[in-house]
Amino acid sequence: MTTTSASTTAALALGDDALVLSQRLGEWAGHAPVLEEEVALANIALDLLGQARTLLSLAGDEDELAYLREERAFTNLQLVEQPNGDFAHTIARQLYFSVYQHLLYGQLAAGGGPLAPLAAKAVKEVAYHRDHAEQWTLRLGDGTEESHRRMQQAVDALWKYTGEMFQPVDGIDLDWAALESNWLDAVTESVERATLGLPGGPRTGARAAGAGRQGLHTESFGRMLAEMQHLHRSHPGASW
Repeated sequence: MTTTSASTTAALALGDDALVLSQRLGEWAGHAPVLEEEVALANIALDLLGQARTLLSLAGDEDELAYLREERAFTNLQLVEQPNGDFAHTIARQLYFSVYQHLLYGQLAAGGGPLAPLAAKAVKEVAYHRDHAEQWTLRLGDGTEESHRRMQQAVDALWKYTGEMFQPVDGIDLDWAALESNWLDAVTESVERATLGLPGGPRTGARAAGAGRQGLHTESFGRMLAEMQHLHRSHPGASW
């Protein structure tokens, strides 16, 4: 693979992650538990959408890549496409992904290369996303008996999707094992502070690799993609 195609692969993978998670978070509009949280999730969704636009534009026409590709052409992680579920599931998904993204962008920003400028800007946004997820994990896990139960259930349910984050991506040159180790340390600390536990204990739970990077997605992704692409496909070539 050439350097150019490797960079395109990396931009698509990270761009698809941001695009799909932005769409999922946008689904909370009008449904979040409190108004303040509706605004917070919308702002995170907009941050991710901005990242997606920049990354996809590095790989081609951003609108065509977002709205005209078929399901198998998307290379996002299976984690980010998981349905919102209840609020605890959304927070667990945010915790797992935002810690990963924060660590990843920090390394990309420091390492130079075509993704460094985007990473240097986005890492500041993602630091807020991570803090938001960590604070809500603590509030729910160390809250009422019901919130604790739901948060633990969410942590357990989404754990199997986390292994895929650390599969090497063409065009991203870093120590993936070290990234995974740092991620495990950070997530374990947050979960334990919230009086929760990781499945099977820290570092021992089963974590399937997943195949979203290879274009294989879970059942709910097709429905989400159809909704996201419906307007553009219904009115091809339309502009505001």
